[in-house]
Amino acid sequence: MLLEPPSPLPRPKLGAILHSDPPSLHNRECCNDSDDDFYQQQRPSNATWSPQYSTTKNSSKTFSPYSLSPFNNQPNLAPLTMSPWNNNSSLHDGLVGSIVREEGHVYSLAVSGDLLYTGSDSKNIRVWKNLKVFAGFKSRSGLVKSIVISNERIFTGHQDGKIRIWKAPLSDNPNQTNHTRIASLPTFKDYVKSAMNPKNRVQVRRNRNAVRIKHYDAVSSLSLDEEEGLLYSASWDKTVKVWNVWDFKCLESIDAHGDAVNAVVVGFEGRVFTGSADGTVKMWRREGEGRRRMKHVLEEVLLDQESAVTALAVNRWCAVVYGGSSDGAVNFWEQREKEGGVCHGGVLRGHKLAVLCVAVAGNLVLSGSADKSVCVWKREESGVHTWLSVLAGHTGPVKCIAAVEEEEKCMVYTGSVDRSVKVWRVSMNAPELRICRSHISLTPLGQIGVGSEKYE
Repeated sequence: MLLEPPSPLPRPKLGAILHSDPPSLHNRECCNDSDDDFYQQQRPSNATWSPQYSTTKNSSKTFSPYSLSPFNNQPNLAPLTMSPWNNNSSLHDGLVGSIVREEGHVYSLAVSGDLLYTGSDSKNIRVWKNLKVFAGFKSRSGLVKSIVISNERIFTGHQDGKIRIWKAPLSDNPNQTNHTRIASLPTFKDYVKSAMNPKNRVQVRRNRNAVRIKHYDAVSSLSLDEEEGLLYSASWDKTVKVWNVWDFKCLESIDAHGDAVNAVVVGFEGRVFTGSADGTVKMWRREGEGRRRMKHVLEEVLLDQESAVTALAVNRWCAVVYGGSSDGAVNFWEQREKEGGVCHGGVLRGHKLAVLCVAVAGNLVLSGSADKSVCVWKREESGVHTWLSVLAGHTGPVKCIAAVEEEEKCMVYTGSVDRSVKVWRVSMNAPELRICRSHISLTPLGQIGVGSEKYE
């Protein structure tokens, strides 16, 4: 682990590295989703199983994984022929398998039970189960940039500024695979009602106004507070909006940052964290009782740097916040036990290029990057972070990541611009830095979701 102060290096130019998103500003402000349609598919995927591993006994505290040769004399392991859910402890850490589909870059994913949801720039949301396409649904207007799941509801954030809510089929009916759209946020009724009041309009650019309750640019990130029944949406329009998940009302619109908001995550003790292309991470505190009196107040600016903040994740059990940046660093903040609030804990450095996504599972922290790799860190009880492994196998930037804790191991799911989703098995107690490489990977299991980022 390397602990350093935040780097003052200028923000790198990533236009040549990352696939650029299509323009997200639309002239239409109407929320009518009559152009949406749905479909269902059931056919097997061409999943391939071929993991390879190379290991080293060097400590991650001393050596960078990029200075270690991935091609040592370690013999290749035989292809896995067992289910990724097999609890056989003799299975090695590393690649489990992969799904590859030639229909677009994978921008978002989320896992719930034995189902894996993936979103791409093809505007499709695919549902995978047991290595097969289980179902699918799509919206014709809006690349899928974020997915979060709560019980039988799936929330998707789109490039067109809309949030769509889908209902999953009943779990006790295996023959039912249709996912039905039950609402779009804001609802058409609320949008029209709000648009009629001039006080609800805000100027977004010269000679153009927008209704406050609707995002007028891409929805980059979503986060759920299931206990309070709240959905937070971050957008490139520089705002964060708060929604009631039961009646679909917009409860608050927060002018959060001076540039695109790339990430929002629900924290601990009523706090919400946001990260932006303006280089800041902000901590907001929820105040007031009841939905009508609720208000979010800026409590502290945790980070102010030149590099864009691209991703956030929270370990609620340890009260730690992680923030990835376009300079390749992952800053983290820890809750103060006596004074209250949070303090900067250090910086995790393992990537050469921008960090695009961050996830937490148990005591593990995982970061995906434009350098096509995933770094895995372990947080000890003392608060020290140890570098466990590097997952290498994608041929494009890793855009989204999800991780699920399972006893002594963690299942990791990564989506990339190379149009593949890879599944990895990582031990929670790995003793040394390990570089796991492969050319192909696959399959689903647990729960979490992430968003997307914007650079200048």
